Amino acid sequence: LERQLLMQNQMRERQTAMQIAWTREFLKYFGTFFELAAVGLTAGAIKKKNPGVLLPIVPLSFILAYQYDMGYGTLLQRIKGEAENILDTQSTLLELPKGPLTYEDLEKIRRSQSKFFIEK
Repeated sequence: LERQLLMQNQMRERQTAMQIAWTREFLKYFGTFFELAAVGLTAGAIKKKNPGVLLPIVPLSFILAYQYDMGYGTLLQRIKGEAENILDTQSTLLELPKGPLTYEDLEKIRRSQSKFFIEK
């Protein structure tokens, strides 16, 4: 059991590391896109003398800030803290509908899905 717990924790850590690495890689591409869009929209706003052309920068900057916070900031630590808070103070939110799944529930489902099972 201890080995299984260690293995599950290692898998979780590796998956989290992959998620952070993916976010950092995505941030490189999105950051480049954001820079090009900002330059292009600024040039368009100056050329057309219309500041409304800059409006798409607002949502793009929120996406950029989120991705940066996820890849290099403290977002994961804040999420972990909030998850611990939920576990400590709001555990009723974690209850499954109709309670936890039991062996009897699984057997009922299996029997109802089985075409060859004949109830006695």
